[in-house]
Amino acid sequence: MAKSKSAFDFEFQSLKGKPMPLSAYAGKPVIIVNTASKCGFTPQYKGLEEVWQRHKAEGLVVLGVPSNDFAGQEPGNAMEIAEFCEVNFGVDFPLTEKVHVKGSDAHPLFNWIGEQGGFLAKPRWNFYKYFIGRDGKLQDWFASTTTPDSAKFQRAVKKLIAE
Repeated sequence: MAKSKSAFDFEFQSLKGKPMPLSAYAGKPVIIVNTASKCGFTPQYKGLEEVWQRHKAEGLVVLGVPSNDFAGQEPGNAMEIAEFCEVNFGVDFPLTEKVHVKGSDAHPLFNWIGEQGGFLAKPRWNFYKYFIGRDGKLQDWFASTTTPDSAKFQRAVKKLIAE
């Protein structure tokens, strides 16, 4: 299999079970976040939704990727995840099906992220955030501890949109 050159070469299923090719976002800046409902970082859903609402008219896409890979913190099924996100945080941004983001069963996108960003870019906990440029290339990434409302994150969002 040829190595993918762009994040837009990958595909997920949506949380509702529909095909979700990332090629649908080609030409747009995208922030991909591996998420979980029962994590100390779960309140970041609120900040991610604010970023989505503030910048979606500029083309920005925020994409949540639920995963149960870290301490079993996303035990729910698709319906439970969707309801939790909507009821507790008003999440309106797209969510994929629950997938693995680490290990031998990791979704191919997360393997690609590790190839592009190096070992430290691989998700080591929930709420790692990956900035994908309009060209589909990994531009930047942030660990769980960088919150969506931090100045560093906000600067990176503006830069991502501007490029």
